[in-house]
Amino acid sequence: MSFVNPMLFWLMVIPFFIFSFLISTNKERLTRVFDEKVLKRLSVVDETIPVQMRNIIMFIALFLMIVALARPVIEKGDKTVEIKGLTLLVALDISGSMRSTDLFPNRLEFAKKKMFEFFENMPSDEIGVLAFAHSPFILAPFSTDKQTLQMMVEGVDESYITMGSTDFLALGVLADETLATQKPKIMVLFTDGGDEEAIAGFSDILAKSGIDLYVVLVGTTKGAPVLTKEGKPYVLEDGTIAMTQRNDAFLTLAQKNGGIGIVATQGSSDMVTFADTIHQRYHQRDQGEVQIKERIELFYYPLGMGLFFLLIATSSIPKQRRA
Repeated sequence: MSFVNPMLFWLMVIPFFIFSFLISTNKERLTRVFDEKVLKRLSVVDETIPVQMRNIIMFIALFLMIVALARPVIEKGDKTVEIKGLTLLVALDISGSMRSTDLFPNRLEFAKKKMFEFFENMPSDEIGVLAFAHSPFILAPFSTDKQTLQMMVEGVDESYITMGSTDFLALGVLADETLATQKPKIMVLFTDGGDEEAIAGFSDILAKSGIDLYVVLVGTTKGAPVLTKEGKPYVLEDGTIAMTQRNDAFLTLAQKNGGIGIVATQGSSDMVTFADTIHQRYHQRDQGEVQIKERIELFYYPLGMGLFFLLIATSSIPKQRRA
């Protein structure tokens, strides 16, 4: 048996013994502070456990807790674990149309929800996150820590949304730079699409860079008004209300560039199928090997015993008085 935190054990156990010694050898300390009559009233004399024994039990409980904090373990040796997975770049659309409410509560929040479901189905894969509208930027670097990625994406709210046009060309350039050393090069878009002018040339950049495009479309074909940050419909210069519909041309764009496109639906089954399809299309790369220590944790034994002794030491069971 060994300790995971041996230094913590010695740092705590030495002061513990000093403290125990002082308590045990300084029995008359209280009489110097309290009046003898007051001390007699405060003292419990009709108990089944003598004070000296109670102190011993308390010391045992504290010692066992110190042992538990030091994490006693039985070492079983090192084990090599191979980590397999893909490296993907995920991009979130934060253009003005993502504020539309044809999906609850709006397209942006719905897209974030689908991203979280996608992360859950890519447990060992390395994912980097971009946000894009007129100017794309890196939201989170490549990581296998999905909780951290989710926290970063969760921080993207409506304040990030820009009413400017979506520049897919700039997105393609940044994706090319970010995936430059990766093989295969995979990018997943969570977007409601863009107009024909916005996506012109985007496919050419992807083809030239060798990036496989996967698309998760949000929104409806019926569409909804584009909303301002105040939640009011955006009015064009001619006085009409700007409407935005889901652009299904991105489904064809994904197929043309080596991937697939789907329309996001309620429920999580679509992201399960989507992630499985991506995994099946590629042989998962070795992300490397990790040496881990196999251990049998024993801390809960001294912890449980310590709590048991602490309960005894702090309990008060008065003697039954004889009539």
